[in-house]
Amino acid sequence: MSSIDQVNRGITKYRKRKRIGRGTGSGHGKTSGRGHKGQGSRSGYSMPELFEGGQMPLVRRIPKRGFNNKAFADKVVIINLCDLEAFYNDGAEVTPDDLKKRRLIVNTFDQLKVLGNGALTKKLNVVAHAFSESAKSKIESLGGTVNVLTVRKPVVKNKMGSRKAAAVANSGIKSLGGSKTSKTVTKPVSKPKPKDKKVK
Repeated sequence: MSSIDQVNRGITKYRKRKRIGRGTGSGHGKTSGRGHKGQGSRSGYSMPELFEGGQMPLVRRIPKRGFNNKAFADKVVIINLCDLEAFYNDGAEVTPDDLKKRRLIVNTFDQLKVLGNGALTKKLNVVAHAFSESAKSKIESLGGTVNVLTVRKPVVKNKMGSRKAAAVANSGIKSLGGSKTSKTVTKPVSKPKPKDKKVK
């Protein structure tokens, strides 16, 4: 029959370290858990986690499809009005740099967005890249201001093509292949003259 003290039996706060090379009676003596010979028994041995003995690893065998925008998308951090209420006085100005100094934002980011969770009772001048509708209405209802910072411009596809189109539009020159009325002038092809036959 089990007793209630068996629930925590054997559980200790600090785990004892594994003592190796202290004799065969410990079970971890002689070869110290490394086995006999081979690469694993030598000093300085290390093996990559995905190494499969030389055969083509699984991560290289499976196909890669699709696109993941995680590496290219802007990293957006959020801050709620309840945090601004707790750490700022009435009439203060809230900026991304000031939030970093107060350690309200720790990680690096590309954009800062203010959300409207929590109550706000102070007049604040908030500077951020984006605001939710509820946060914007709460800040402006108390007489505060909302200043939106500019974000990075998106990547323009076919940049050279857009430049050429803009240059053509500015110069006022019509593109040769764009109008249906443009006519192509073909020159008559001259026939080669027959060679004189030699009389024997």
